[in-house]
Amino acid sequence: MRLEAMNHKKIQRIMRKYNLITRVRRRNPYKAMMKKNLEHRIFTNKLQREFHQVVPFKVFCTDITYIPFQNKFAYLSVIKDIASGEVVAWNLSLYLEMILVTGTIRNMRLDSYEDIMIHSDQGFHYTNPTYIELVKELKMIQSMSAKGKCIDNAPIESFFGHLKDELDYKLCESLEQLRLKIEEYMQYYNYERK
Repeated sequence: MRLEAMNHKKIQRIMRKYNLITRVRRRNPYKAMMKKNLEHRIFTNKLQREFHQVVPFKVFCTDITYIPFQNKFAYLSVIKDIASGEVVAWNLSLYLEMILVTGTIRNMRLDSYEDIMIHSDQGFHYTNPTYIELVKELKMIQSMSAKGKCIDNAPIESFFGHLKDELDYKLCESLEQLRLKIEEYMQYYNYERK
C-alpha cells in the first residue's frame, strides 16, 4: 500500500464530512517557562570524575535519595567528603522542599567554606536560585554532573546504595524512628566501619 501526500485542507474537509475530531496535545506551559527562565542555572563539571582526592574538606558531593517506609517516602539529603569518605552533613524530610538541601549545607558547620567544591547532579534543587545564592554567599565552588550521567556523582550514589542495603528502614513507623536509625547508621559509617 502506497501512501500519498495530502493537502491539509483536504484532510480538514474529510474530517468535517465524517465528524472526526482529533485530540491535539497542548504544549506544557511549565516546560516552556522553565526553558525561558534563566534563573535555574547549570554549572560545568569541575570535578571531572576525579574521585581520588587526598585533601579532606576540599571537595564534597551531594545528592538526595528517597527512603520508603510505612507507605510513605522520606527524602534524605547528604553531603559527603570525597577525600575522607565521611558524611559531613545530612538532612531528612517528608517533603522535597528547598530547605532540605539548604539545611544540609548549613548542617556542615565548617570554619570556612571558601574555595570548597560542592558537586551535585542537575536536579531542580541544585539549579534553584536559592541554592545557587547560598553556595555563592559561602564562597563555595559549584560543580554539576552532566545530564543523565550518574557516574559523575559516583561517591554519593555508592553511599546511598550501601545505606539502603545495610539500613533496616522499612520497619520504621515514624519519621523520628527513621531519623534515629539514620543517625545510628551515620555514626557507624563515619567512625566504626572498616
